[in-house]
Amino acid sequence: MPTTPAHASGLQGPWRRVIYVTIYEIIAIVASGLLFIVIGQPPGESGVMAVAASAIAVVWNVTFNGVFEWWEARQSVKGRSVKRRVAHAIGFEGGLALILIPLMAWWFRVGLWEALVMEAALVVFFLVYTYVFNWAFDHVFGLPASAQAG
Repeated sequence: MPTTPAHASGLQGPWRRVIYVTIYEIIAIVASGLLFIVIGQPPGESGVMAVAASAIAVVWNVTFNGVFEWWEARQSVKGRSVKRRVAHAIGFEGGLALILIPLMAWWFRVGLWEALVMEAALVVFFLVYTYVFNWAFDHVFGLPASAQAG
């Protein structure tokens, strides 16, 4: 069973990244704001943190995906296997966590341990979300050129 639609060439280049980041982050702001509230943070502070985290994530997203696709284009095996998608999700979320944990500790006035626990709850959600979002995005828009067979 193919993992990509017939229009595998799909959306490419900078527009692909802009559309990807925009859709991903809109969903992420809503979801993370709600998750902060569910784990006990005040709604107003949760919303501000969700927007700040999103802005940071946008910069990280463009940087990480650019490097990932550069690496991916140099691999002899093309396509996006489950293993490659899992590596992508872990790399993206792990790097973002290193940035956000100190920020959350400062913003919510909690210790690094509590911020780490909050981030762990978010990472569980976002690992699944990132994997599913990337699969759905590639299914709708086709694989990027870096993942397509020659």
